[in-house]
Amino acid sequence: MTGGASLGGLRVGVTASRKAAELGELLARRGARPVFGPAVRIVPVEEDEQVAAATRGLVTAPPDVTVVTTGIGFRGWLAGAERWGVRVELQEMLGRGEIIARGPKAKGAVRAAGLSEVWSPATESSAEVLTHLLARGVAGARIAIQLHGDPLTEIVSALTDAGADVLGLTVYRWVPPADPGPVDALTDALVSGGLDAVTFTSAPAVAGLLRRADERGLRARVVAAMRSGRVPAVCVGPVTAAPLEELGVATVQPTRSRLGPMVRALEEVTGRPMVA
Repeated sequence: MTGGASLGGLRVGVTASRKAAELGELLARRGARPVFGPAVRIVPVEEDEQVAAATRGLVTAPPDVTVVTTGIGFRGWLAGAERWGVRVELQEMLGRGEIIARGPKAKGAVRAAGLSEVWSPATESSAEVLTHLLARGVAGARIAIQLHGDPLTEIVSALTDAGADVLGLTVYRWVPPADPGPVDALTDALVSGGLDAVTFTSAPAVAGLLRRADERGLRARVVAAMRSGRVPAVCVGPVTAAPLEELGVATVQPTRSRLGPMVRALEEVTGRPMVA
């Protein structure tokens, strides 16, 4: 597609749940027609008794290192702890140990809570966090990892194999949407030529879309549509893109893992750059 300074007329799938409105507004400003089909939803941490029990366990047996992977997850964890009556104890426990923040948003949430990180990777990469921990040595260390919907199985396994005692704390869980109608409609449009692009802001959204497509017998067609480039898959960053890349889908990613740059990347791939 060529010409124009906007995404005028393009039908863009939005699989996000939490950031759907913000992303939809960014797309609409540039003339696109967002097609909303949230592929997952978040279980509020305050309602999750599994997290409450794990948090009380951490307060009783503090970790040496806590890895904070997302700002929203960390803030939600503290809010949940306040509701469970252990926020003060949790913050004191975190302050006594070392905190590693995976990226700037996680770092900002840590500092807003009156805490400080000992290290943060420049790449916002969980893999770089793993490399850092393994390089310093983790044998005998107790490590808590605030997960963000992705279980980070390989990282947890690598740390465990290196001798660490690892607790993965999923402070918010992704579950299928209560109403699958919108994601079904988005999927139908994707495979039938009714979408010009599809966006993903989290790896669980990718998994959710593919899981639901599989249930409907459409997984192969969904993957084929994205793999062919007919419906470009636009991802907010490499963590989100990884499940698609593993399937041979070439994704479009911004240089910075933010919604604005993601929309600009979409404009570039469609030949419709944004006018400043």
